[in-house]
Order: sequence, then structure tokens, then C-alpha cells
Amino acid sequence: MNDTGRKIGVIGAGAWGTALAQVLSEGEPQLLLWAREPETVAQINGDRENRSFLPGYPLRETIVATQDWDAMAACDVLLLVTPAQHLRSTLQTLPQSDSTLILCCKGIEAESRMLMSEVAAELRPDNPLAVLSGPTFAHEVAQGLPTALTLACESEELWHRLNPLIAKTGFRPYFSADVIGAEIGGAVKNVLAIGCGVVDGAGLGQNARASLISRGFAEMLRYGEARGARAETLSGLCGLGDLVLTCSSTSSRNFSLGRGLGEGQSAESLLSDRATVAEGASTAPVLQQDAKARGIDMPIVEAVCALLAGTADVQSVVTRLMTRPLVSERR
Repeated sequence: MNDTGRKIGVIGAGAWGTALAQVLSEGEPQLLLWAREPETVAQINGDRENRSFLPGYPLRETIVATQDWDAMAACDVLLLVTPAQHLRSTLQTLPQSDSTLILCCKGIEAESRMLMSEVAAELRPDNPLAVLSGPTFAHEVAQGLPTALTLACESEELWHRLNPLIAKTGFRPYFSADVIGAEIGGAVKNVLAIGCGVVDGAGLGQNARASLISRGFAEMLRYGEARGARAETLSGLCGLGDLVLTCSSTSSRNFSLGRGLGEGQSAESLLSDRATVAEGASTAPVLQQDAKARGIDMPIVEAVCALLAGTADVQSVVTRLMTRPLVSERR
């Protein structure tokens, strides 16, 4: 146990889960990291490195990789860093406990169109719930480079309980009571990052990318407010901050996917690498469906969906976007 009387666990040993384990293990006697692959458990415990998903970053001795679900359920605080479409099955597998759940996956469940917090609330209604989201590249967090992000909690009391565990050297969480806003920012920005990657891959220029970020943010605001998010949340680290980061670097898996589409590669071939997950590819069609059902205009999201589905090429979606009826920028 650590000096706050709590044990921390991270479920999901991909790049982001491993980076979180590394930063949160600072000053802790032990942190449990659940990994799906036996070889990943062996690498972390034996070599102190996750060569499969975050190679080149030595991990602290206090990180213990495991496949023991009972050990994870015994943790006081659990960070869930699974792919968004696997959160439900993960929670169904995890034994019941009174652990505080911190959701670190960004997306919308395909079958139900539920946000991750809604999935967790349905399956674990009695567990305290928080969302951790913001502009974070895993390799920079693993290096200990300065990072600020949003920790959205159901109550300020929960924030005060979690803050000593989450705040580490170079890792600064800011409080928000808007759990829905934190989630929507993270989910929508992944789709928009694909669009910005397309702009880069197709050589459409910096003007086009800046325009897409700005108009994409307007779509995020429209959708978020329709689902009960606060505009100030979406203007913060977990919305605009994360959008700017992922729309400007090939370190973003979603941006890289879009760049490949812009260069003329097929979505099928680009998504065939199972070692990485571009969450925006799964979120895009669900977001489009939900926006239509709510009467929300999201033309950039629709364009990304068309490119992912292979029903349109880059030139046709650009023409469609640039010839839409002229409207006030406020819309």
C-alpha cells in the first residue's frame, strides 16, 4: 500500500496504459498493470520494458504486470485503458469490487451509442467514477515530459481523494465536474484528427488544416452541448487542447491513419495492424449516426466516414465541404 492508503491498478498495457503506469508509479511501492498478452507480462516483469507497445522506455521496478483479475479488483483505484469497444467486456470480466474507476479510453460504444461513463454506470452503478483525458502522447508521458490534462470527477470530494494519486512530477491534472464533456472532447477529436491527417497526406496545405481544426471544433461544440457537455469543458485541455495535439503530429495514430487515406491507401490496409488502435475509425460511424439521430450537422465527421468506408475520394469530399451553402461562422 502507498502512503495514501490506496493501491493503484492499470487495466490495459498498450502504449498509453504502460505510460500511465510509469508516471503513476512514481513514489509508489507497487502498481499493478494488467496485460492481455502473456509475452507482455513477461517482458515487463523480466526485462522492465514493454517492447510490444512502448519500446525503448525502461519501466520502474515497482510496476508489476499481471493477468490476475482478482488482484486487479482488489485495487482501490483502477484506471481502465482498454480500447473503447472493449470496455463493456472488460467490466463484465472484472470481479465486482468497490474500486474507484478512472476511464482513460476515448470513444462511443458502437452498438449502444453510449459514452464510456454511461457504459460504466450501467454495469457498475455503485463504483465512484472519473474520466482522465487531455493532450497526451504516450511516449512523452513515459519520458516524464510536462503534461497537463483533465480529471473529471462526479464530485469535488472524489477529486480531492484522487488528486494525490494522479498528480506527479510533470503530470498535472485539472479538476472538472463535467464528466460528459471530458468524454465527448476525447471521442470527437479522434475523428477530426483523421480528417487533419487526410489534409496532410493529400497535400492540401496548412490553411486547410487550420480551417478543419476550427470548423471541426465547432462540430464538437454542437454535438457536445446537445449531449449535455459544457462549452468551457470542450474549450479546455480535454477538448480543444487534445484536438490541437492530435491534429498536428504523426505521433497520433488517428492522424497517421488519415494521412495514409490522404495518400491514397485504403482504410482496410491501414487498419490491419492490430498492434495499434486508431479509436477514431470505430468512433466515426457511431458519431455520425448519433449526430443524425439528434439533428446535429457534422459535415466534417460525415466526410471522414465516407473516406473510411471508401464511398468517396479526397477530392470529392473536399469539393462537397467547400461548396456547402454559405452560413454564419457562429453556426
